[in-house]
This record gives sequence, structure tokens and C-alpha cells, in this order.
Amino acid sequence: MQIDWAHFSPLAGLAGGAMIGLSAGSTILLIGRVAGISGVLAGLVPPRRKDADWRVAFLLGLFAAPAVIGVFRAPAPPVFDIGFGTIALAGLLVGFGSRLGAGCTSGHGVCGLSRLSLRSLAATLAFMASAMATVFLVRHVFG
Repeated sequence: MQIDWAHFSPLAGLAGGAMIGLSAGSTILLIGRVAGISGVLAGLVPPRRKDADWRVAFLLGLFAAPAVIGVFRAPAPPVFDIGFGTIALAGLLVGFGSRLGAGCTSGHGVCGLSRLSLRSLAATLAFMASAMATVFLVRHVFG
């Protein structure tokens, strides 16, 4: 996937970050739960009756938001430089890593760091280091 740098807007990134922060802060303040996507999803498998409603609403919001934005503005079509198999493998590895690390980038990087969690700091540093190593290997060693 390539970034269209000619049309990049830092204001859009700032607005998106503010909305993510508002969502994460609201979730923890209003219902006392961390807005980590892997944890929200994991709480539905197997479904638990007592807290499934907010989890389903949260995930529906994740899927509905781009659809609502798409009504007002046509999204840029994604361009993938790799095949579907590579994307599927990457998705499986991310899922495995988030289970292994007891959380994902949203849970540790957004919510955990804002709560000054040392475990989240270690996890976020590991996420970033592995991402940098992967990009280096793919682009400069195997590329």
C-alpha cells in the first residue's frame, strides 16, 4: 500500500488522533473498559451475555464510521503492491502477536500509555521495533 503524499493533510491526521483519544477516553470514563480492539473482539468469543452489548456497539461503530464518511467524501482506492496471501499472512501474524502480547496497538499504545502502564510501554516498544525491523528487512534485505 502506498501513501498519496501529494494529498496528505496533517490536519486530517490530527483530527483522527483527537477522535481516537476522545473515543478511548470516553470508553474508560463511561464504562470503565479499555478500548483495545483485540480485547473488545476477544470478549465476544465466546460471547458473554453481561457485556456483549457495548462490545457489539463498539465494533459496529468501527465499521459504520467509514461508511458514514464515504457518504460525504469518496475514499481513495487502496493500492496494494503485494498479493492477497501476503496480506492474509500479515493479518494472522498481527492477530497472533496481539494475543501473545495481551493486547494490540490500540489497547497498549493508545490506552495503556495514557494510563502510564509500564507493560504497555514495553509492548508498544516491541510493536514499533518489530515494525521497523520488518520494513527494513522487506525493503532493504529481501526487497
